[in-house]
Amino acid sequence: MIRAVMVMNTQGKPRLAKFYDFQPPEKQQELIRSVYGVLCSRAENVSNFVQADAIFGPDTLMVYKHYATLYFVFVFDSSENELAMLDLIQVFVETLDKCFKNVCELDIVFNFSKMHTILDEIIFGGQVLETISAEVMKAVDEITKLEKASNAVTLVPKSVSGWQSR
Repeated sequence: MIRAVMVMNTQGKPRLAKFYDFQPPEKQQELIRSVYGVLCSRAENVSNFVQADAIFGPDTLMVYKHYATLYFVFVFDSSENELAMLDLIQVFVETLDKCFKNVCELDIVFNFSKMHTILDEIIFGGQVLETISAEVMKAVDEITKLEKASNAVTLVPKSVSGWQSR
């Protein structure tokens, strides 16, 4: 099971933190700080796989990728394959790139809800739902269309007793 997904910048500021098992906010902040401490202390030429037992408890692994100013981090237990998780980070980043045309930190900051939508199409409840970027984009496009359609409906007075939509 995937236990957490984090995106943070190179200064340690979290841009996305999603935990799939309950953690109180104080504990989440502590975990994010601990993960950043591990990431910033690692050399560039070492593996992207880290035993995370000391941070998240026994039987926990962490995989990360560093793109430009962002770290993408997945925390998971031994029931998940390490290489599959690394590939899932790639799918997540590719989908973000398709959505934002070469994603950068500001895209993530100003389009927070869209980033969550993309992540929820890939992972839900700690389980992988979709691994094909094009399929994720189809679902996200459909959700965006539905959101626009629901925002386009406006209510005008029909009479004193009710409202009608335009």
